[in-house]
Amino acid sequence: MIDCVITLKKIIDKLYQQQVDVQLTRPDPKFGDFATNAALQLAKPLGKNPREIAEAIAEELRGRQEFSEVSVAGPGFINMKLSDQAVLESLKVRPATNRAGKTVVIETNCPNPFKAMHIGHALNSILADTMANLLAVDGAAVHRVSYHGDVGTHVGKSMWAILREIDGDVSKLDAIPADKRNEFMSRMYVEGARAAKESPEARVKIDELAKQSFVLDDPLYKQVYEICKAWSFDEIDANVARLGNVPIERRYVESETEVPGKALIKAKTPEVFTKSDGAYIFKGSQYGAFDNVFIGSHGNGLYGAHDMGLIQLKRQDYPNLDLSITVNGEEQAAYFRGVIAASELAIPELKGKLFNYATGLVKLTTGKMSSRTGEVITIDWLFNEFKKAIKQAGGEPTDEVVAGALRYQFLKVKIGSDVVFDINDAVSLTGNTGSYLQYAHARARGILAKSEQAVAFPMELFDEDRLLVRKLSEYAETVNRATESLEPHHVCAYLFELAQEFNRYYEKNQVVGSDKEAHRVGLVAVYADILKAGLTILGIAAPERL
Repeated sequence: MIDCVITLKKIIDKLYQQQVDVQLTRPDPKFGDFATNAALQLAKPLGKNPREIAEAIAEELRGRQEFSEVSVAGPGFINMKLSDQAVLESLKVRPATNRAGKTVVIETNCPNPFKAMHIGHALNSILADTMANLLAVDGAAVHRVSYHGDVGTHVGKSMWAILREIDGDVSKLDAIPADKRNEFMSRMYVEGARAAKESPEARVKIDELAKQSFVLDDPLYKQVYEICKAWSFDEIDANVARLGNVPIERRYVESETEVPGKALIKAKTPEVFTKSDGAYIFKGSQYGAFDNVFIGSHGNGLYGAHDMGLIQLKRQDYPNLDLSITVNGEEQAAYFRGVIAASELAIPELKGKLFNYATGLVKLTTGKMSSRTGEVITIDWLFNEFKKAIKQAGGEPTDEVVAGALRYQFLKVKIGSDVVFDINDAVSLTGNTGSYLQYAHARARGILAKSEQAVAFPMELFDEDRLLVRKLSEYAETVNRATESLEPHHVCAYLFELAQEFNRYYEKNQVVGSDKEAHRVGLVAVYADILKAGLTILGIAAPERL
């Protein structure tokens, strides 16, 4: 595809001495392998009929060996069919590495300790981890980190219930088995959240316990806090691993961001922030966000101050930072626009380096998930339900199969769109699912295992091969599109289309035992390798057999 663009640009320069942003599309195969509207783009500046321009360009293309057929359609569209050799050579094209030399820090999981990790956390974690994979494929040096709120109201809610539960006896925590700790922590948060909602007296106590999380000057509180915080992070790490995420290299917590965040804000007042009645305010409404208090009149840093402190810590740890990425729910999009605007004004060298991606909702029959009411779909529940569905479908419910089904369900949807979640559909072997693609890969490897032919790159292109080979050749351009926009759904759509194309090919063309076995084994090997490469980008295992 890149070679075609270069060729067209050279021809246009030769004929018309014009520079055009040549765009190629994939037409219906009966019209060719590529199409371009370059002639239509040239018509106005040249003052010529676009079809006349298209015919002149087409004539130049016809003289090149990489094209077997070039035609002009409509007002001036140029359709190009590659030669057999050019199609085969296109299979060797690898994705571009446009971010080579760039340093990227991306938060790939951010659930708060002291409460259960839920389905919304899973969506954000899986998406961020896959974006990190795309960045790495594009050549960047990627650093996966996490950020967690280890102070504040949610801690107060859990600690209120935990302290009541143990009644001053910390040994009661020691008696809780490791495999029951997550259930215990989930129950404690639900009890605290309910108490905060229903009891004014409990709310007052919870506020006090929330403030205590910042200072930790009560010995019993501190001991219980440290134990339960460690439990929470153990559970978060285990859940993130089950989701198929690559491990993080640095964990940031909110309690370490207060000092650097407040220092930066005060240093940039009044240039960036406004001080009013002891509070420090950012006028975010001027930047597509909303006016927000970053430091309260009580002197404590709020979320904005902590996020700015986090950015400072990232810059210290990664001084060559070129890009910092966060992934959060749509309800936080305006807030992050404000944080990014404030950060870029306070630290001008960060301009264009901070990005937040907003995800849609995960929709179940219970509607929007809200951890603030305690009504959540936890990762444990989710995995158990997936395992049941896979078992009922006759599959082996391993963690990699569950993770593959779950990840694909989230990743096949465009970022920002809602995910309509149906577990039975997600594990189907016949639809647009991760399970289907894992099965497709295992099936291809099974075909290769049955053949005694040595695997070799295909040297010929037969008529029956062309549609499959054309789809195989789209891998690099698809990945390039996904890496440029950091949108994994492009890869999902391509892999599903590829698997369908291979199924059509395999139904009509015997591989093992045919007179073209050696050639077709080569095609199957290319298909299996591309399928595996795409699944790897998505963080989905490509099993040799299912």
